[in-house]
Amino acid sequence: MMKKIIALFTAVAASPAMAATGPFFSLHNTNFVVLLAFLLFIAILLKFGVPGKITGLLDARAAQIKADLAEAKALREEAKLLLSSYEQKQKEVQEQSDRIVAAAKQEAQAAATQAKADLKVSIERRIAAAKDQIASAEAAALRQVREQAVTVAISVASEILGKQATPESAAASLDAAIAQVEAKLH
Repeated sequence: MMKKIIALFTAVAASPAMAATGPFFSLHNTNFVVLLAFLLFIAILLKFGVPGKITGLLDARAAQIKADLAEAKALREEAKLLLSSYEQKQKEVQEQSDRIVAAAKQEAQAAATQAKADLKVSIERRIAAAKDQIASAEAAALRQVREQAVTVAISVASEILGKQATPESAAASLDAAIAQVEAKLH
């Protein structure tokens, strides 16, 4: 502390105030009076411990700044951890959504394949039902043709028999009509 006072005194003594004319150590020299007032002011400051208080305030401020820096570092580290945690969660969610999309695509493909198979089976059933209906219609038409042939044969036979009244000729013509109907049906 004393070194600081000597350095201060030397700085003041080397100032342009020393260039004043006349004797320096006189109370009529304003430079000397200002120097004395200044030294008195410094002495009062030292007596009341102002430099220590200023140093204490500066030290407290430095400690507060260090604490703030430490807290900022801790917050930064916490933020980094939080960021990495969120990035990891985002990556996991992205992977999960990719798996869900892939599973949905597979399910859609399986559903499409199943739908095609069901459609094919349905078409085959309809074709089989249509073939059955066609076969049934053919059988009904054939039966109707046979019935019509029998009806025609009967009417022709009764007409012929009506014209030929002899029992022998009626039996012969009935046999001929039956043979003719059998030939047409097969």
